[in-house]
Amino acid sequence: MFRSTSTSMIAVGVLAVIAGIVALAWPGVTVLVLVILFAVYAFSDGITQGARAFSSDGFGPVLGHLLVAVIDIAAGAAALAWPAPTVLVLVYVVGFWAIAGGVAEFLTGFAAGEKAGFRALFLIGGLVSVAFGVVLLARPDVGALSLALLYGLFVLTYGIIQIAAGSHLRGVGKKVGAVLDRVS
Repeated sequence: MFRSTSTSMIAVGVLAVIAGIVALAWPGVTVLVLVILFAVYAFSDGITQGARAFSSDGFGPVLGHLLVAVIDIAAGAAALAWPAPTVLVLVYVVGFWAIAGGVAEFLTGFAAGEKAGFRALFLIGGLVSVAFGVVLLARPDVGALSLALLYGLFVLTYGIIQIAAGSHLRGVGKKVGAVLDRVS
């Protein structure tokens, strides 16, 4: 159990570090990719909702799924037609997401029941996430490039913390395994 969890944390950390480096190296491309990814998601969800509408039994679910499909397709088209307002909305979404995730991670640091160093990783990660969210919400007008640069710094920091936490967890797993081997 410890090894697979630690490996997944390290893998997430490595991917986050790579994403952070890419975002810092090419912030304009990063913003455009975010808009395109949102549009792709909206289109795919619209298609899925449309398919669900035709597989529903009653009129209410059919109408509901068709309405959501139309809204999804319209949102995807609007994102591609007007990327600047889409980026502004994404700034707000990412800001609130970072604050909520940071608070959860910060609280996890107090509930972890681990050594101080390991708990500090959760606390620092939570504080960095909250700070990132607050900066985005305080100055959404700064621009899309700032979002990409802040995102790059955030993901890079998060990745380093995940790698450190995964490495720590791997060490704890080895110690627990050694103790269990002695007991058996």
